[in-house]
Amino acid sequence: MPAWPRRRPAALARMARRPARRSWLGRAARAALAAAVALGAACVLSVAAYGLITPPATPLMWLRGIEEGAWPEGRRFVPLARISRNLQRAVLASEDQRFCAHAGFDWVELNRVYREWKAGGDPRGASTLTNQVAKNLFLWPGRSAIRKVVEAGFTVLIEALWSKDRILEVYLNIAEMGDGIYGAEAAARTHFKRRAAELTPQQGALIAGVLPSPRIRADALDAPYMRARAGRIQQRMAQMPMGERRVCP
Repeated sequence: MPAWPRRRPAALARMARRPARRSWLGRAARAALAAAVALGAACVLSVAAYGLITPPATPLMWLRGIEEGAWPEGRRFVPLARISRNLQRAVLASEDQRFCAHAGFDWVELNRVYREWKAGGDPRGASTLTNQVAKNLFLWPGRSAIRKVVEAGFTVLIEALWSKDRILEVYLNIAEMGDGIYGAEAAARTHFKRRAAELTPQQGALIAGVLPSPRIRADALDAPYMRARAGRIQQRMAQMPMGERRVCP
């Protein structure tokens, strides 16, 4: 009967380590998968919750408050029905003219921005109101590829779980409309000494006009360039369709 070759101790040790190594990798993979599922579920639940309840302070508000002591002045969440249609129309005309037609991403505007950039033009944003709600409500300030990817994920969730009315309502209540001024009600009372429901078309256009650079432009509402900008927004407002009771027709 032939004798089987004896295995050396070192070879036996290597064979014993292989299952242990595979077991460790398997546990790590399962833990990573479980963490990803838990994080995804938390994101879905948080978006669903904010579709029903009043959002608290945003990350930007907390950051400004901690770094600069600039806590929100007179911030008050008001329902969309108590925000002037003039301001609603002005914000749509200024920030997202295809709000009712897209599902969170304005591919027409994104394509235009890409063509301009490819032709050597300066890069500019093409964020929709949904993108801005996702960024302002759930994410940190700043520009990075990682943040844009996460923002895109939240955008999809918001469009899937919220109505267009809710998206505009939340945007108008958390957007920065001046230095330390967040939301339509605070902006209306600070800039024009009236409620958000009482804003005129020109006043709505002026508030919408500060949104790209609220900390700079809000202090110059009477400046000629701001009046001219508000005039252009008012012209677009006349061409901005809206429903009778809802935002979208």
